[in-house]
Amino acid sequence: MATHTHLPIYKVAYDLLDFATSLVKNMQRDFKRSIGDKITNECVEITILIFRANVAQDKAPHLMELIERQQVVELMFRLARDKGFLSTRGYAKAIELTTSIGKQANGWRRSALRPLHGGQGRHD
Repeated sequence: MATHTHLPIYKVAYDLLDFATSLVKNMQRDFKRSIGDKITNECVEITILIFRANVAQDKAPHLMELIERQQVVELMFRLARDKGFLSTRGYAKAIELTTSIGKQANGWRRSALRPLHGGQGRHD
């Protein structure tokens, strides 16, 4: 089992958290506390869920919650874009990162749900 910090999904999630904190830093004060805090908190939860899924025997519940939170973050970024807090280029970067996280989490979930067949494939 790889350390969670060496997983490709963790690296993308960290980039998303870094991007989100930079975005929130430049928001208007009244939206920083509502939309900004929600985006940042969800990104932190995504990184925590990656760690939990990595160490858990039953990874699927953590990965399902991770996918749900990834979708919430996408929604919040869209709202930030619609309110003018995020440029189209920034929105595209955010969606690129969240899409990567979603694809990796879904692949990991499918792998974790696959039954063992005589030692074929990794299930750790």
